[in-house]
Amino acid sequence: MTASRRRTPAPPRENVLAATMEMIAERGLEKLTLAALGAEVGMSSGHLAYHFGSKDELLLRTLEWSEGRLGAARSRLLTGGGDARERLDAYVDLYVPKGHRDPHWSLWLEVWNRSQNADDDARDRQAAIEGAWHRDLVALLAEGVSRGAFRPVDPDRFATRLRALLDGFSLQIVIGLRGTGRERVMDHVREFLDEALNP
Repeated sequence: MTASRRRTPAPPRENVLAATMEMIAERGLEKLTLAALGAEVGMSSGHLAYHFGSKDELLLRTLEWSEGRLGAARSRLLTGGGDARERLDAYVDLYVPKGHRDPHWSLWLEVWNRSQNADDDARDRQAAIEGAWHRDLVALLAEGVSRGAFRPVDPDRFATRLRALLDGFSLQIVIGLRGTGRERVMDHVREFLDEALNP
C-alpha cells in the first residue's frame, strides 16, 4: 500500500468523547461543530458522522460517557463513610453545577433542548441517566429514614421534588442568572433539607 493510500486509524471512541467535552468546556457548545472536533482529533467531519451518525448522537453519547464518570463518583460517595445527611450533602454537591457554563450541565441543556425532536431510543437513554440519579437518591433517603437520621418521608416522592428543586437552581447557575451563584444555591438547599428532613 502506498503512503497516499494509508489510512490513519480513528482515535478510540472515548478519546473523541473526551475531546468533545473538553471543547465544550473551553469554547462552549456554540463552537462545537463536527469539523472543529474532527480537526481536534484528527478525523474528518464525514468520518465523525460515519461513527456517530449525527451531532445529536455525538452529544448524547458524550453525555452518557460523562454521566458514567459521574455515576462512579456518586457510587463512591454513597457507599463511603459518613452519616446519611453527610452523604446527601455530597450528592447535592455532585449534582449542582460548579458554576456558569459548567460543561456537563451545558451539555445536559443542549440534549434536553434537542430531545423535543428526539426519537424514542434517545428519550429512553436520557431517562436511564436520570433514573440512575433518582434511584440512588431514593435509596439514600430510605436509609436515612430507616435509621432515624431523617424524619419519615416517602423517599420516592421526596426525591422527585428535591431533584426538581436542584434542577431549577442548577439551570439558574449554569445560565449565569444574576444573583444566583453556587454558594447561595447550596445555602438554600441546605436550609431546605434542614427544614424538610430533620427529625
